[in-house]
Formats: sequence, C-alpha cells, structure tokens
Amino acid sequence: MMKQPVVICPKCQSASELGSVLTAQSNQNVIYHCSQCDYQLRNVYTNKGS
Repeated sequence: MMKQPVVICPKCQSASELGSVLTAQSNQNVIYHCSQCDYQLRNVYTNKGS
C-alpha cells in the first residue's frame, strides 16, 4: 500500500495526509481544510497537466 503525500498546514504547521485535508469540487476548485486548527483555504490553484 502506497503512502499518501503529507500536507503541512500554513497556519498551525500540523501535518496531515493529502486525502484527509483536500476536497475536489466539480468546478475544478480544491478546498484545503485543517482538522487541527480549522483553517480553510478555498480555490486552491491546481494544474491538471498538459
């Protein structure tokens, strides 16, 4: 089983697995939510690739 990448919260510096803190929306926006400090960042820029 592969490990997921870890994301560091820009507010509290806690580390969480990618799948537990990012939510993809149908309009290609991504929402980051830290379960430790409740920090939320909407409309995270993503690059789908070429």
